[in-house]
Amino acid sequence: MIYETSEAWRQAKTRQVLLFGMSGLGKTHVSNMLRAEGGWFHYSVDYRIGTRYMGEFIADNFKREAMKVPLLRELLRTDSVFIASNITFDNLAPLSTYLGKPGARDKGGLPFDEYMNRQAQHREAEISALLDTPRFIDRAAQLYGYADFVCDSGGSICEVVDPEDREDPVLSALSSHLLLVWIEGSDAHTAELVRRFDRAPKPMYYQPEFLHAAWADYLAQTGLTEDSVDPDAFVRWTYARALAHRQPRYAAMARNWGVRVTAEEVAALRSPEDFVELIARAIDSAPARR
Repeated sequence: MIYETSEAWRQAKTRQVLLFGMSGLGKTHVSNMLRAEGGWFHYSVDYRIGTRYMGEFIADNFKREAMKVPLLRELLRTDSVFIASNITFDNLAPLSTYLGKPGARDKGGLPFDEYMNRQAQHREAEISALLDTPRFIDRAAQLYGYADFVCDSGGSICEVVDPEDREDPVLSALSSHLLLVWIEGSDAHTAELVRRFDRAPKPMYYQPEFLHAAWADYLAQTGLTEDSVDPDAFVRWTYARALAHRQPRYAAMARNWGVRVTAEEVAALRSPEDFVELIARAIDSAPARR
């Protein structure tokens, strides 16, 4: 870790952290607080994915749908209208909408092969956005004068790294510049996330091996064909399994590459100073690494 002791963290002239864990446990909330009240630079991996790396895919998908409308088709062909996504740190809907869900077209689903193609695009984009982080640390300091930096990673970071590989290129690059902090949820948090997702299912990125297995199992259990699957039903069915799949991967990232804090501790934070003290305690509690 780049801060070997809690005192080194407290006394550091610059503090650089990456928050990771399940979506919905406070990564963006804490990042917004640090930016607004503590003067930290907030780097959102999902925002970077949706703008720099997948922005063209997203806009082209909007245009593809608009071309089905005669009036918009003519306006687009004559460059009379401009279509773009209005993605923000707090509204990542354009990215989620593009990723989509597999299943029946008349219910908004995608053919499974196209769905997997978009998943592959996201994987490549996420790795690139994560590897951009060190450059943004330098940019934040040199261009804008920020001393402290928080990277708000996506929930799928654990899907694009191997936390047990001491030479994993993404984790090696990140850990040499930032302290990796896992926001760990409890069983109660997991249950609430599942309930929340059930009310409003949204597309997510998963490892291809996991998705292929989940898709095959779902078709076998339901007896449905690809073009008769309810897309929302499939992603609901998949979500709880995905959380169970991710939890040990997050734990390995914290054990081998960073520290952990609990979602309850994060929810209790009221200021950037509270955050600094929470991380100091997490460093003291981290197991010694060989």
